[in-house]
Amino acid sequence: MLYHLFEFLRKNYDLPGAGLFQFISFRAGLAMILSLLISLVIGKYIINWLRSLQIGETVRTLGLQGENLKAGTPTMGGIIIIAATLIPCLLLARLDNVYILLMLFSTIWMATIGFVDDYIKVFKKDKKGLKGIFKVMGQVGLGLIVGITLLVSDEVVVRMDPEVATQRGYEVMRTVFVKDNEAPNTYKELVHVKAAITNVPFFKNNELDYSKILWFLGDNAVSLVWIVFVIMTILVITAVSNGANLTDGLDGLATGVSAIVILTLGILTYLSGNSVAADFLKILYIPNSSELVIFCACLLGGCIGFLWYNTYPAKVFMGDTGSLTLGGIIAALAIIIRKELLIPVLCGVFLVENVSVIMQVWYFKYTKKKYGEGRRIFLMAPLHHHFQKKGLHEVTIAVRFWIIQILLAVLTVITLKIR
Repeated sequence: MLYHLFEFLRKNYDLPGAGLFQFISFRAGLAMILSLLISLVIGKYIINWLRSLQIGETVRTLGLQGENLKAGTPTMGGIIIIAATLIPCLLLARLDNVYILLMLFSTIWMATIGFVDDYIKVFKKDKKGLKGIFKVMGQVGLGLIVGITLLVSDEVVVRMDPEVATQRGYEVMRTVFVKDNEAPNTYKELVHVKAAITNVPFFKNNELDYSKILWFLGDNAVSLVWIVFVIMTILVITAVSNGANLTDGLDGLATGVSAIVILTLGILTYLSGNSVAADFLKILYIPNSSELVIFCACLLGGCIGFLWYNTYPAKVFMGDTGSLTLGGIIAALAIIIRKELLIPVLCGVFLVENVSVIMQVWYFKYTKKKYGEGRRIFLMAPLHHHFQKKGLHEVTIAVRFWIIQILLAVLTVITLKIR
């Protein structure tokens, strides 16, 4: 809203300083500061409010170190992150940008699912919360909406050479002329096209056209590519959202890991929305996507502010209101900037937590069927509880997971040059 206000004042009244709001860097910095302050200031009030409503964590007896100390700690604290993200984003981002609107919708959608899950656990005293089938339906629903929007919206385009676009048969939306960095004082013709393509890490000529997966359909592949793209979107959102949810088991663990992932996505978003950087790195340039840097700054500030209250000993837990939302946001953002194939690397901690649970459940059922009794690969799943069972303090586990996530984030960024 402030962007549009200051843009009006700049054009009509030539207000000094109003032009600052045209710069992504200025609004991103302001958004992060505002988000951080909101989460820090309102955080303590929300915690006290949750405590007054007796919205406390119900702890199951799992034989974990310090688990009894967590009983009664307010949950549903993800409200703090969500408020600290939405408020500055609504104030500072361009609300006529399709990507911003899509991320705002994704945030509210996933927050609603998480809130209902927490509400059932806390107020209905049902430890299982929202039935798994409804959670999955919600994640699938978001995947459908994100995937279809990216396919049908005329504002969702990528820039490429017109010869390449013609050769591949992409729908050209508009033609633009940009400065040629290799030939000063000259311009080159480029086109904005609608295409279900993405960047592939580690490989040269790193673009994947989803229609190539349907090569066996011949000419029908292009018309049916939406099926593959939407399925991919659903899988990524479901996997990352559940991974973030499973990781939220120790004080500060999911929040810290998510903050590192979001910072990395913010960097990738800036590069994908900057034509010079995208051309230099040979990645897809996505016009108008740079506005998402504002959203990333808001979310990062909200996570860091929440971490103030969520580090050991935690004064509040994010609950599914926060963890499901963070996972869904991260997945949707990666898909929008065409970096979803980097998710296994960037979200490696979420992936390992997910896989550890799948392996544990599968092996238990397999051995029970074969030997008559269930056996376990890990002392306990998800993986962070395995290390707790081995006697490591949860602070040690959380910080080491953060360090691993930093390494994965660095690896993700340098894949831009490993071609």
